[in-house]
Amino acid sequence: MLAFTKISRFDKLIQHPAVCLLIRSLHKESIPVAWEKPKIGWTKLNFDGSSKGRAEKASIGGLFRNHKAEFLLGYAESIGKANSVIAELAALRRGLELVLENGWSDVWLEGDAKTLLHIIAKRKQVRCAEAQSHVSQINSIIPELNNCVLTHIYREGNRAADKFAQMGHWYQKPQIWEHIPPHQVLSIVHEDAEGKVLFRKIR
Repeated sequence: MLAFTKISRFDKLIQHPAVCLLIRSLHKESIPVAWEKPKIGWTKLNFDGSSKGRAEKASIGGLFRNHKAEFLLGYAESIGKANSVIAELAALRRGLELVLENGWSDVWLEGDAKTLLHIIAKRKQVRCAEAQSHVSQINSIIPELNNCVLTHIYREGNRAADKFAQMGHWYQKPQIWEHIPPHQVLSIVHEDAEGKVLFRKIR
């Protein structure tokens, strides 16, 4: 009888919405995420934008690495008031401007904003004039490159770019780092180069 009482209580517990939610969360699948090196002769740009709070204080950042995962260049910049979509577009646009300035012609572009990547890949028009200005500029630069690949990665594989974007909030003027990354991202760059795998929970 004691055993039956315990079972019936447990059965009622399982039916409680909060408990059901907890049990489902424990059974979520995890997928491995890791940053990948570009092919020999290619340069890879990881970019990100950040927009904070109701004031939408925004900043951008990104970094370039070669086929050996060696750090080539990083950038971070505050861009004033902007939503997350415009911040992401501004981060990519600035990255592409730096691609042209440095003469890189085979470029892999990677970010963690699926919507933005879809807009660029499909050459879609957007209603916001400021966002469309960035899109138009991005679409005018990409054809100038010899080869260009655009991919999505989950945030776990875009940590270095995210860090640069967060750093952008700290500076009054645009910042550029060449050859040696700032200490704030050094450990992430090393972990990416070593192929560190992080796991992302999915439903």
